[in-house]
Amino acid sequence: GISFTEFSYQLLQGYDFVHLAREHGVRVQIGGSDQWGNITAGTDLIRKLLGSEQQEPPQCFGLTFHLLVDSEGRKFGKSTGGAIWLSAHKLSPYKFYQYLFQVTDADVIKFLRMLTFLPLEEIAAIEASMKQPDYVPNTAQKQLAEAVTRFVHGEEGLAQALKTTEALRPGAATALDAATLEAIAGDAPSCSLAASQVSGVPLTDVMVAAGMLKSKGEVRRLIKGGGVYLNNVKVLDEHQVVQPADLIEKRLLLLAAGKKNKMLVRVSQ
Repeated sequence: GISFTEFSYQLLQGYDFVHLAREHGVRVQIGGSDQWGNITAGTDLIRKLLGSEQQEPPQCFGLTFHLLVDSEGRKFGKSTGGAIWLSAHKLSPYKFYQYLFQVTDADVIKFLRMLTFLPLEEIAAIEASMKQPDYVPNTAQKQLAEAVTRFVHGEEGLAQALKTTEALRPGAATALDAATLEAIAGDAPSCSLAASQVSGVPLTDVMVAAGMLKSKGEVRRLIKGGGVYLNNVKVLDEHQVVQPADLIEKRLLLLAAGKKNKMLVRVSQ
């Protein structure tokens, strides 16, 4: 079954067009191609409610665009992973960049054509390069992410996104700062620990307290395997103690168990 909201959606959107036309003089409604029925419901309702024998209804129009969908037919930037906002206040340039960088090979050329101003000849060359044995994976995605992030957030936003991306790469030489870590706050899990649980405490205890691993034995085994990072620096000593100097701006730590499992620790004094 469907909810009442879904059942009445077309009527609500149609009446919304009536209200906008009557109260604000709106004459055109624009949407994705899946909104055509809702928009024409509005134009039909405008003719019925705003027209009479003495007065012609206002001429109103609908305009739709093809939906931007991925290779599996899902709405790009909406159906999966939450909405992709253009505003930096809603979604950081880093997260915006990462979303585009994670586009599949099956979609990247299509999106380069539709979302960037790169010459079509250059995009064709990128497509050809993807079929070569020496192609470096994600090169096309990097060009897509850089071009669209630059267009939406400017050079400054792109620089922030690239800095954060590089800084969060395990083993990266880029120094971490609080601004960089806050940029990933919505992507990486986070937790809060008291300073007494962190400063001067063995890293094994801190990682268990942060919920990254279930036991100190697991942490030690992962350290021996080279899979534990503290602020992007590989931990080599299973007995390492977290020092006050390890706290970024005296309040943050970035822990990693493997390349993708990260935890942002906020330290309360």
